Order: sequence, then C-alpha cells, then structure tokens
Amino acid sequence: MTRQVTVTAPGGADMLTMQEATLPDPAAGEVRIRQTMIGVNYVDVYHRTGLYPLPEAQIPGVEAVGVIEAVGPDVTGFAAGDRVIYAGAPAGAYAAARNMPATRVLALPDGIDDATGAGSFLRGLTAYMLLERVCRLAPGQSVLIQAAAGGLGLVLGQWARRRGLATIGTVSTAQKAEVARAHGFDHTILYREQDVAEATRDLTGGTGVDAVIDGIGGETFSRSLTCVKPFGTVVSVGTAGGALPPLSLDMLANKALTRPSILAAANDTGFYREAAAAWFAMLADGLTLTEGHSYPLGDAAKAHRDLEAGRTVGPVRLIT
Repeated sequence: MTRQVTVTAPGGADMLTMQEATLPDPAAGEVRIRQTMIGVNYVDVYHRTGLYPLPEAQIPGVEAVGVIEAVGPDVTGFAAGDRVIYAGAPAGAYAAARNMPATRVLALPDGIDDATGAGSFLRGLTAYMLLERVCRLAPGQSVLIQAAAGGLGLVLGQWARRRGLATIGTVSTAQKAEVARAHGFDHTILYREQDVAEATRDLTGGTGVDAVIDGIGGETFSRSLTCVKPFGTVVSVGTAGGALPPLSLDMLANKALTRPSILAAANDTGFYREAAAAWFAMLADGLTLTEGHSYPLGDAAKAHRDLEAGRTVGPVRLIT
C-alpha cells in the first residue's frame, strides 16, 4: 500500500484528497521509488484545474527525489538503495511511493541533498531550456524576468548572471526585491508601484530588453510585449495570472514570440540528460536556492493555496 494525493474533480485546491492505494510490483522497464520529497510546480495547478489533462489515476506531480526499492525485469544500471531524481511525464508524483519508467530516472549526485533536489529540478531544466536553447542571448545583452522571486525566477537570475547577462526582475514587495537581488538580479521593479514598461526603458537607456521571460500571463503578458526592444524575444512559459489575451499580428510587429514547454522538451531523452547534467553542474558551481517551503504530503492543498496566492518564495516541496 502507498499514500497518494488525487484530484477528485477539476477545480480548486480542496479537490486534492489523500487516499491509500495498492502499488503493484514494477513492470518490465520500471523501478519502484520510495519518495522522500516531491516538488510542487505551477504545472501541478494546471493539472488540478483541468487546464492540462492528467492520466487516468488523476495524481498530479511531475518531479521527486527518492530511493529505489525494487527494479523490474530488464532494468539495468539501477539497484535497490540508489538515490534518484526525476522530472517530467508521466505525472503522478504526489505519492509516498510509485513505479516509474527507468528511462525517466537519474542518479542523484552525492553532493545534492533531497531538499535541494526536490522542487528545483524541473525549474533547473526549464532554466536550461530558456537560456541555453530558446533565448540564446550573448554576454552583455539584457533579459527581463517576470516573478523574479519565484522558484523559477531565482534560478533564472543566477543562471543569467553566470552567462554575463544584464538582469531585471519584477517583484511584488520590497522584501522579495531583496531576495531577487541576492540571487543574481541587477535591478528589480516593484510592479504594484511602478510602471514596468517605463521602468524597463529607464533601465535600458530607452531601448527595452533583448528578451522577456513571462511565466505570469494575463495582463502581465500584454505589458511584457511593451518591454522588449525591436526584434527582441518574448517567451511565455506560464499563465499563473490568467490566460493570454487575444493577440493580433500587429502586436508582434518586429518581435518574436514563443511558448516553449519543458514537459515536451524533457520527453527528448537527449535533451533531458543534457539539461540535467547542466543543472547538476550549476549546483556544484555554487548556484544557491532559498530554503523554500515544505509541507507534509497530506497538506498538498495548502501548498497549492500558498503557491497560487504568491505566499511562497523559492522551492515548494511535499515531504512523505
């Protein structure tokens, strides 16, 4: 038996409920993982609300850290007792134990503890995708990152700094501005008090930034379009603030727009392993994470409420 958090019906956080379930032996090509910590990401909210469909079991969660308990037939390279990490499809991480395809599982380096791995891995893969594959900015170029004090924002700020980029981040409070500046941001904009587009132009000599990374969507996305310089790139990676507004081609004149998906990118095994190696190297090089927020597995609903309300800074984890 294992404990699982399921979505009883698409909707609010109260749709997350704990249940007991029988876990079969791992099938061919699978490993069974006793999960110690589970990462909570905004994609889990999208799965819970029904924006993105879940597999039949209706268990959210796309990343975790744990220890292998058993291996299925034909599995090589793993044994019981190995510390492992994974991110991406198939969803179903909100569980004390689960079976996973061995091809999705990676050895967790000895220098990375469970708390560091959980809640940061998918964000690390996403940062690699955005800054190394999508934006491809050169040292000296500039990037505006919306929600700079969020889990992804704090990773992006440090990664961008290591690439020699000029970094601007939007935050809601002065306290979050301090956190963002401590994690690689050259400048912060208090979006509740300042006009983001005007402040961005002031910080860039009137030109705007070379790229905007927007994980908020909604009205924020419209403002993002006004912050990028001619022939710059706007990257939409989430809709935490609402669906994207209707767009006309005229709004994209002399601008590039892309909506990359890390879950789609991670389905490519080569990319997945390359991005993971880059993330582990960043951690070994001293990239830091805030302590973040940890909740018991049974408090997944509270974790979702806090994440959606903007009450979290850095990684969010469930502890089994």
